[in-house]
Amino acid sequence: MKQFGHLEKRPKRLAVARFWYEGNAFTPIRCTLEDFQRQEWGEGASMLAAARGTASELGAVEHFSRTREDWEVVLLRCAAAQPGGPIEDKAYQAIRRDIISALHAGSMAAPWDAVYLSLHGAAITDGCSTPDLDLVRAVRVLLPDTPIGASFDLHGNLSAELADLLDAVSAYRTYPHVDQYETAERVLAMLDAKVTRGIKTQVALCKPGLLLSSFNMRTESGPMCDLQKLALDAIQFPILDISIFGGFPYSDTQDAGASIVVTAEESGGHRRQVEETLSSLSDAMHQRAPEFSIKLPAVEEGLTQALASMRSGPGTVAVTDPGDNPASGGSGDTTMLFRALIDVAFEEQCIFASFADPDAMALAIQTGVGNTVSLKLGGRFNPEFGAPVQVDVRIERLTSGEFTNVGPKEAGVRMHFGPTALLAMVDRPNIRIILTSFVVPANDPGFFELHGIRLDEVRLLCVKAKKHFRAAFESRCREIIDVDAPGPAALDLSLLPFRRATRPVP
Repeated sequence: MKQFGHLEKRPKRLAVARFWYEGNAFTPIRCTLEDFQRQEWGEGASMLAAARGTASELGAVEHFSRTREDWEVVLLRCAAAQPGGPIEDKAYQAIRRDIISALHAGSMAAPWDAVYLSLHGAAITDGCSTPDLDLVRAVRVLLPDTPIGASFDLHGNLSAELADLLDAVSAYRTYPHVDQYETAERVLAMLDAKVTRGIKTQVALCKPGLLLSSFNMRTESGPMCDLQKLALDAIQFPILDISIFGGFPYSDTQDAGASIVVTAEESGGHRRQVEETLSSLSDAMHQRAPEFSIKLPAVEEGLTQALASMRSGPGTVAVTDPGDNPASGGSGDTTMLFRALIDVAFEEQCIFASFADPDAMALAIQTGVGNTVSLKLGGRFNPEFGAPVQVDVRIERLTSGEFTNVGPKEAGVRMHFGPTALLAMVDRPNIRIILTSFVVPANDPGFFELHGIRLDEVRLLCVKAKKHFRAAFESRCREIIDVDAPGPAALDLSLLPFRRATRPVP
């Protein structure tokens, strides 16, 4: 805690909590408390110190705490897990209880001057389709007059009620998400202005009624890029922040879909300006909505393109399978891309990343490095996304599953995924497969370095991935080809059994 002399005013107190999860209703693997505890689970000064220098929301909080002597920053429960299926109710309740209990206990010592919540916005549980909203409600009930600010992923599915509960909102402006740090900075700045300068703010939220595909939602070009530019141009007094949310249809909730959120100072005539801004941006989103729907080559067609590209010049060619993208809640279980890969004849070095199967992983560990074993890969949960594939493999490497992100996305953040293995097919040793205990996104070079893979020697890289993969690999690859394969995050939303999402698909 910062030290202050007896004549100085007490520092302003900021409570920070984090509940970050993106839920896919079509993924059968439930998210447990252990999934949070394995990836991000902590509180207090030690966790704050560990965030120093990381390109994350908590990295921004740590910098704020270290450079602002007039604030005392207290980290309460911070929990995050990799995207997946619905969270078990008991796991969410444990996180909620930790946060609310700590807020209550902390307020007994001295008042909280502000609360910052790092949220995703698309969490779901077995019994609750809006846990992000539920948590914010609980904080507001406990602290009815305390400024509360929240950061969100631009894929959050925001509930309209959040506008009445929050005093400041900002969402990531980039996809791939490389601005978590800057997003937290914006929220912290608005909270600081409210407390330090006494400004009054109001949050306004618009739901345009669009269930958009995220396959063409990148922010360096295309419709989302245009919308982000329009939003930035519209930020002028009294507007402090405008956040464009593409939403996450795979959560399949009543709030699934696009949102536009404005945080503005309360001043004369501001309501009309805010309303006109929301209306204008909503119209622009409707105009560009058809551009979010795109077509991708079929798996076999994409592989054919990749092999032609690979043989026309040097460098790595990547084929990505967004339908089982771990960062969209994929299960690491679909097999269509892998089956097509092993049916194609080529001799160049290839990496397939990855399959998630704790039982197969346990057998690989039991078999040991240098030995061979027959494994059945994929098709455990959703055989309609591809039947299991039986392969004979040699165990080349076993790892702890821990590495530090190279970035730019979440650079410096330590990742924990449990034991993993690098396997080589016995009859096709040029094809190597990464096997993991849990679902792991292969979006960072650190993941491949963990397995002793020299990416400059890999000619064909087949990855269960989507846009986040491009943040680190677009500059490392000769070409990246997305393919249309079935999975819990499939391109064609009409193929998924939606039950709650009622917004029209453009």
